[in-house]
Amino acid sequence: MPAEQRRAAVLGTPIAHSLSPVLHRAAYAQLGLHWRYDAIEVGEAGLADFLAGCGPEWAGLSLTMPLKRAIVPLLDEASDLVRLVGAANTVVLGHRGAVGHNTDVAGIVDALRESGAQPGPALVIGGGATAASAVAALAVLGSPQVVVRARRPEAVGALRELAGALGLGLAVEGWPAPGERLPGRGRAGIVVSTVPAAAAADLVPAVPLDPGVLLDVAYDPWPPPLVTAWRAGAGVAVTGDAMLLHQAAAQVELMTGRRPDVEVMRAALRAEIERRAARS
Repeated sequence: MPAEQRRAAVLGTPIAHSLSPVLHRAAYAQLGLHWRYDAIEVGEAGLADFLAGCGPEWAGLSLTMPLKRAIVPLLDEASDLVRLVGAANTVVLGHRGAVGHNTDVAGIVDALRESGAQPGPALVIGGGATAASAVAALAVLGSPQVVVRARRPEAVGALRELAGALGLGLAVEGWPAPGERLPGRGRAGIVVSTVPAAAAADLVPAVPLDPGVLLDVAYDPWPPPLVTAWRAGAGVAVTGDAMLLHQAAAQVELMTGRRPDVEVMRAALRAEIERRAARS
């Protein structure tokens, strides 16, 4: 299939806010590839049919909420990391069929390393697919103990199993009560919020008095309210675009076989974020 006929897309719902097209298109331009990349609204109910309808022109798919776990049983092959975490954010399409990968873990690791985060006790907010990737990333970074705060602590059994497989200490607690603050730097030097922006905004009153490093995977609206509050408390806060950048660079390499220039992608991403912020 000639390179100029290849295409890829990010799937999910809602999807209109996605910055993935900006990143992938910038990478294609830098690599000299005349590929097409779209954002397509697809829910769990339509995922199997969409995948079945992908012809030979399709190079791959990026997956966001709520599809990262829903895609796993539809894959022909899955990477070891996908099997471990139970979630895929990337599908490479080709002669081997639909092959699932997880680049979220690497994206979180790279974003936290850029922030200067040091290994130590950590906190993950949320219990979904991205939370699983966050737990795996914190294990890579050397965190010995992770606390998960979720609205439904009884529903995070998969995270307990994952932590056990990683040899990582894991405690599960409920959502912060009114007036309660999240643990500070001494008990949670790294905090990863994996919940949607609206839920993360509810945590603004819970920002600790001595915040450590926060990675908030949300990036819409901009700036995320939790990030603003965290920085106001003199903490280091990393926005979700940093994770998005690094996981997208890994996706491009998986789909094209070529490593893109991350700084070119970063510049395109920053320009688009600034453009959206000026319009809001």
